[in-house]
Amino acid sequence: MKKIINILIGLNWNLLEAYSSIKSNKLRVLLTAAIISIGIASLVGILTSIDGIKKSVSDSFSELGSNAYYIRSLRNDRGKESGVVKKNYPPIRYREITEFLKKYNGAGTATVSTTVTRIAEIKYKSEVTNPNVFVEAGDHNLVNVTQLKIEKGRNFTKSENERGQFVAIIGSKLKSNLFKNNEDPLNKFISARGNKFQVIGVLEEKGSSFGGGGDNRIIIPIETSRKLRPTANYEVTIKVNDLDVVDDDINYSQNLFKIYRGDRIGSENSFEIERNESLDSELDEISTYLKIGGFTIGFITLLGASIGLMNIMLVSVTERTREIGIRKSIGATPKIIRDQFLIESIMICLIGGIGGVTLGIFFGNIVTIYIGGGSFIVPWLWITMGILISTLVGILSGYIPAKKAASLDPIESLRFE
Repeated sequence: MKKIINILIGLNWNLLEAYSSIKSNKLRVLLTAAIISIGIASLVGILTSIDGIKKSVSDSFSELGSNAYYIRSLRNDRGKESGVVKKNYPPIRYREITEFLKKYNGAGTATVSTTVTRIAEIKYKSEVTNPNVFVEAGDHNLVNVTQLKIEKGRNFTKSENERGQFVAIIGSKLKSNLFKNNEDPLNKFISARGNKFQVIGVLEEKGSSFGGGGDNRIIIPIETSRKLRPTANYEVTIKVNDLDVVDDDINYSQNLFKIYRGDRIGSENSFEIERNESLDSELDEISTYLKIGGFTIGFITLLGASIGLMNIMLVSVTERTREIGIRKSIGATPKIIRDQFLIESIMICLIGGIGGVTLGIFFGNIVTIYIGGGSFIVPWLWITMGILISTLVGILSGYIPAKKAASLDPIESLRFE
């Protein structure tokens, strides 16, 4: 018990000595802590933004649930796989999709959609939005299949889609940006890409989502979009109500779509079918690579910071050589001297680490909200890791200076000027 008390007294004394030293060298400590802070901030900030964006994308996928799947064109960047050059296939044509939808008689509800643009500028009277409105086109099933809810007004009909009517459903954010003083947007005409659209519905607020428009969006009939800007990036979304038959429905859709693509029996698909679960797996893989990159950037920054801290601590040992000699002459052991400098180094790193974690959370969430539209998150794992790394850097950077201080001869130290 007495030994524990002595240890605690010694630790408390060293903490006071470290605090006194830090207080007497504020500028030096501030600059050193700032270097540590930048390294921790870059690490925590990158990892926080990756987690935030991943959560936003996962939330977007999970809106449909695991009972939804997509049919889309194969990406033409597959390169080589197992030493074999992968064949590039032409994108899915709209005609192939329409034929598929006419014959599809599976367990789910199918819809076709495409992205018209992500940088549209929408006008209503004197009000003009920023050029960041997401314009999406789909058939009359799109709203139901993607589980969007219309707060006011209605969905466009099958007839309106087939005739390419210039009608539109807008997001809640777009409504608030264009229609001031609670003006009713229904049956009003807005301008997009030089064309006028009649507003027939307003979506419920759902929050922004990475890769989509969130509430800052406009949905138009797909036949209308083909009059404006024919595109090659069509995709089919199918939502199956019964989770137990999703795999069977995927096989059915795959075989049916191969007919309209002209794929031979037994050949590989000239298109891809993805389920939400597989998209989540791909997202996990991508985020892992991004995190490795984040760790690398943070490690390089912290390496430079630790070298700088070690240099400053060595200078501190030289400046305080006489003080070390006095302390040793009145009974301080090498262990006490070593612990004093180690604690001082750790305290400096913790100051920088706490500042870096705070900045990292702040900037990481700004990036997440700006790019992905996600909500504010507190990454407890990265906070803990940032503090632990700060402590480790303090130990590694302070050990050599602390060992040097502990090994100084008290007689020679007292003679030092």
